Amino acid sequence: MLRPRIFVSGATALLLTWASLAFSCAALAQTGPGGGHTGGGVATGGGLSGGGVGGASGGIDAKDDLKNFHTLLAVQATTPQIAQYSLMLKSEEAARAEVRTFLNELTQQNDHAQFVVRGAEVGQAIERARGDAQKYLDSFSEPQKSGLRELSKRLLKDDSDLAQQTRMLTVQIKDSKASPQTLEATTKSLDLALTNLRNREAELGDEMSISVADHPNSRYDLAPVSNSIHFADQLVAMVTEVEISRGTAESGKSAFTFELNEDLSDLQQNITEVLRSQLDKSERCGEQVEIQDAALTPLVPASLIALQLHYERWTCLGRDNVNEMVEGNGSIEVKLTPVVGKGGELQFKAEISRIEAPGLLGELLRSGPLGDTLRDKAAEVVEAVAQRGSDLQAVLPSAARGHATLARAQFHGTGMGRLTMVMTGDIDVAGDDAKSLAGELERKSSSAAVQQAVSR
Repeated sequence: MLRPRIFVSGATALLLTWASLAFSCAALAQTGPGGGHTGGGVATGGGLSGGGVGGASGGIDAKDDLKNFHTLLAVQATTPQIAQYSLMLKSEEAARAEVRTFLNELTQQNDHAQFVVRGAEVGQAIERARGDAQKYLDSFSEPQKSGLRELSKRLLKDDSDLAQQTRMLTVQIKDSKASPQTLEATTKSLDLALTNLRNREAELGDEMSISVADHPNSRYDLAPVSNSIHFADQLVAMVTEVEISRGTAESGKSAFTFELNEDLSDLQQNITEVLRSQLDKSERCGEQVEIQDAALTPLVPASLIALQLHYERWTCLGRDNVNEMVEGNGSIEVKLTPVVGKGGELQFKAEISRIEAPGLLGELLRSGPLGDTLRDKAAEVVEAVAQRGSDLQAVLPSAARGHATLARAQFHGTGMGRLTMVMTGDIDVAGDDAKSLAGELERKSSSAAVQQAVSR
């Protein structure tokens, strides 16, 4: 049987109407003209006689409907519970922010003493989140405890998993021999445990008619978006993770923000071949450039492109007289920093940070067009991949397109040296556009959660 949805806002009138219809149906089903019992059903026209099981025509039992109605009514959140629900979500979001900040720090440094301090702060934030979740459960009335028993058990199970992951991280941090990679893996498991707890809280809110879509401090993790780009015969893939959050509305507009995390590891693995396709040249009377090796590494908030090359320059004097003018091996490093323009467009600042090359080749790299060409071409490759994977029109939900503005971008790295690019910005929507976006986010985040569960 389909269950009617009941929302806190305007619930009283809706419930009374629903109850009135239920009682009317019960009266029609059980009472004939003049108040006599019909034995089930009301005869009309040619006449449908009773005879249904238990005296109910069509097998519909009004008592069951009323029982479901009373159950739904009993689990509805009170005003103080809605406030506690809001506090619970805020503390969970704060804990998630601490975990993600700590995860980023693990990939950028190897200061164990600092890890101990930050780990304690992460633990405290998680304990606050767990405490607020327990207070929310403690606020349930006896009918709510009965009607929400199974969901409450699942939330307690998720809370237990979160506590276990927190204890594991605490033990590992105290061990001075624990590597950043080990801490990173545990912290990622902790982040997943927080996500599971958050999803369970959303289910409880839904059952108690607290609309998460309209609630401040909601976060939506969407399915990753895959894309690709060709460089000659080399295909480079990129995957962008999308997270959208909703904050407190101001001036009639909802404060939606987005965070994109673009995985550039495929470009890293294929950077030598990609740059060869763009930079190698072999002119009989002119330059010959051969990229011998290349690397793309994090240099937060920038990235570093390192090239090793062999260079020759030939000149032709007459038809068959070819002379070599310059020949040598060298290396050049290019620092690439993402910048967001005034209009919200993603740009990149490329600068040569280091050159090692002998004689005339060194001069060509430092002050001639050769260095500028290598810098610009190498930067264009990374720019093209980063911009393709962060195209707001392609990666954001349709209801956000045309309303999103990029605010900040920077490269990140992981403990294994994998390069990612993180971009954040705002989605400026109001009224029906905000409702459409919230609804689309609910659908997409739910679908993504199902896909993730199936893939495990």
